[in-house]
Amino acid sequence: MTIQVIVLNGSSSSGKSGIVRCLQAELPTPWLAAAIDTFVDSLPASLKSAGEGIEFAADGGVAVGEEFRRLEAAWREGVAATARAGANIIIDDVFLSGPASQEPWRKALTGLNVLWVGVRCASEVAEAREIARGDRPRGMAAAQAEKVHEGVSYDLEVDTTYMESLACARTIAAHVT
Repeated sequence: MTIQVIVLNGSSSSGKSGIVRCLQAELPTPWLAAAIDTFVDSLPASLKSAGEGIEFAADGGVAVGEEFRRLEAAWREGVAATARAGANIIIDDVFLSGPASQEPWRKALTGLNVLWVGVRCASEVAEAREIARGDRPRGMAAAQAEKVHEGVSYDLEVDTTYMESLACARTIAAHVT
């Protein structure tokens, strides 16, 4: 079975983006990146506040509205269509609702060969990365560290607490045939 899609799920600042870049360098064929952060960045300013869009609370909490969910569903289907059209895709997401967040991806990716990867990171390490990044509300990484994995089913898990992105990418690449 040749993997067509790799889905990385982990908290904010867990190291998913670094793993994606390393996977793109390590895998022998081209892989496109589809990141939830890129999707959020593509939203108009009117959807980056309370109500229908997405809001980041000062304590790191995240609230999403109906319009965000509608557009996210369209984005998800677009990513899946790109994979069906022949592109290999690495998805970088944060399953804030655990299995309820994984299920829409499962449905969208039906018929594709998917490798589900949990990207774990100790909350204190993710929090230190968050502070160093400076582009996330403080507390987001710690709040999400365990929550995003509760009840989620994976084929493989990596832990960036002590493992560098390249080593994690090589572990994942070994499962892509």
